Amino acid sequence: MSIPPIVVMAAKAGWRWQWQRLMGGLGPADAAGNYSRPKSDHLEAQVPDPLDLQSRRPDQRPHLLVGRSCPWAHRTWLVHQLRGLDQSLNLLTASADHKAGRWQLNPPWLGCNSLLALYQRCGAPPSHRATVPVLIDPIHPKILGNESAQLVEVLNRWPAHAEAPDLAPPELQNSIHRWQELLQPNVNDGVYRCGFARNQAAYNRAVTALFAALDQVESSLGQSGPWLCGDRITLADVRLFPTLIRWEMVYAPLFGCSQRPLWQFPKLWDWRRRLYRQPGVQASCDAEAWRHDYFGALFPLNPGGIVPTGPDLTTLVSSDIANA
Repeated sequence: MSIPPIVVMAAKAGWRWQWQRLMGGLGPADAAGNYSRPKSDHLEAQVPDPLDLQSRRPDQRPHLLVGRSCPWAHRTWLVHQLRGLDQSLNLLTASADHKAGRWQLNPPWLGCNSLLALYQRCGAPPSHRATVPVLIDPIHPKILGNESAQLVEVLNRWPAHAEAPDLAPPELQNSIHRWQELLQPNVNDGVYRCGFARNQAAYNRAVTALFAALDQVESSLGQSGPWLCGDRITLADVRLFPTLIRWEMVYAPLFGCSQRPLWQFPKLWDWRRRLYRQPGVQASCDAEAWRHDYFGALFPLNPGGIVPTGPDLTTLVSSDIANA
């Protein structure tokens, strides 16, 4: 028995109306339908006294809390891994609770089983959303920082072993800043502008800007490489990697970032593969968690809740262009 066209049209109109409201809760947009990331309250990040850190027991060290699926937290996790901070900074991972819509701590820490409870334990203002990443000092519990852009800078200055790399040397500060000005709105936020666009025109604008920025990265890597700022890894690479490592798993299939596959950017493909192979980086990449949390939690983009299978990340990132 076929469904009358008028019933189909009415159902589509009703779903469209509900979808717009659900999307408003997921990610606000301007009058033209462009996704506009909301400004979040945050606390100014701090670096504890290095001498104080040296005198502490391992369980008293500050803790960096991340979520495996969060690309912003992934940036801080990468700095932790690349600089080998495991002897001065403990790492904890929170899990996304889709039903409750919050980050859970399992096992509990400081008597808290959720990130919200931990923020409250640390005396965070009620206006501050309980988000990752967050840096917490467990002694007289307090938040040392909860904004990724600040935290990557702080962790780059964090007490480390003598061979730890400087990811933001003074002579490359201007170059790092220029990349940040291009990548943050067009790539890091750009994939969300594609996925959360309210209409075709907004999506077209976002996807055009996204791939234009990738073209610029590709061209630059062909000239300066092997890294964005030349011959050493910097915070510019750290800020781009979490977006591109999720490309085939999340952003291309779910957010519509599919104008061109990433293997059509051979320099960028090789850049991603090199960074993935750096010590400690692979441990920060969990493709199963990415798919589970994005496809499972973003109901307006995936109403069926089906979590698709995806390519094996290790094989994907280890392959050359000929085998992509």
